[in-house]
Amino acid sequence: MSDPARRRRLLAVARIVLAVGVVVAVVVALAGQWDDVRADLATVSAGALLLAFAFAMASLALTLIGWRALLADLGSPLHLAPASGVLFVGQLGKYLPGSIWTVVAQAEVAARLGVPRRRSAVAGLLSVLLSALAGLAIGVVALPGLLDAGASRWYLLLLLVLPAGVVALHPRVLGPLVRLAFRLIRREPPEKDLSGRAIAVTAVSFVAAWACLGAQAWVLVVDLGGDAGAAFVPAVFGYALAASVGMLAVFLPAGVVLREVVLVLLLAPTMGRTAATAVVLLSRFVVTVSDVVAAALGWSYARRHRLLAARRDA
Repeated sequence: MSDPARRRRLLAVARIVLAVGVVVAVVVALAGQWDDVRADLATVSAGALLLAFAFAMASLALTLIGWRALLADLGSPLHLAPASGVLFVGQLGKYLPGSIWTVVAQAEVAARLGVPRRRSAVAGLLSVLLSALAGLAIGVVALPGLLDAGASRWYLLLLLVLPAGVVALHPRVLGPLVRLAFRLIRREPPEKDLSGRAIAVTAVSFVAAWACLGAQAWVLVVDLGGDAGAAFVPAVFGYALAASVGMLAVFLPAGVVLREVVLVLLLAPTMGRTAATAVVLLSRFVVTVSDVVAAALGWSYARRHRLLAARRDA
């Protein structure tokens, strides 16, 4: 067997293994969460649960806007339908340990649409960076509450990460950093640098996405007896802080555990640790189901309109 044929076969096997791994990871995550939230689901109203799902789905739509702006600016504009298929199917990779699998899965799906892997990889990695920075930016509002709850003073280092991150996102700084990273891994860099407009659109979209995710947590808090006013900052801004810190723990699937611990610490003073734990578990369940629903809708919409095939044949 020739080297190119062997490489193609290995890549085909790797794709199958990745797809199976993602499916298994998502099923395991949902099964485990169902055992945790089954009792809590009986205590939350149907209206609050539906509203929480609506906010979670809105956050995914806003994330799509930001990610699509990055990819278009790099030279691969996609219609919303196939773009949703790439992003939402690919992001299920975050349920595998190691954040890199999201980027790998997105690159594999995007490659079927004619998007160069390095281009989708840059868009994926930068979207993770921008998302984490956007979450930290608005999550800083909840940082005093986290420190009052007894969290380590090491969280104050987040205040140093933000200015450095903002500076790194300036087009004149980000472009050389991306090219340097590609040289270090001995790969061809992207054909062009990101524009300031694309970075700004993505950052604003991601801030709005975090606000929606925080809103879904706040809806659950209020429905389970928490004070709406007192819980607003720890729920809305605290969710962004907890989840973005969880994103930095790259070896934890979808930031699980760390995100939950931080959010419980923030919510406990306003509603008690037991109720806060119920909110956190329900929120994780809502977000996971929303991820699965978005992946199914994005893929089926693109396939139904034959946009995937059309792009492949172009």
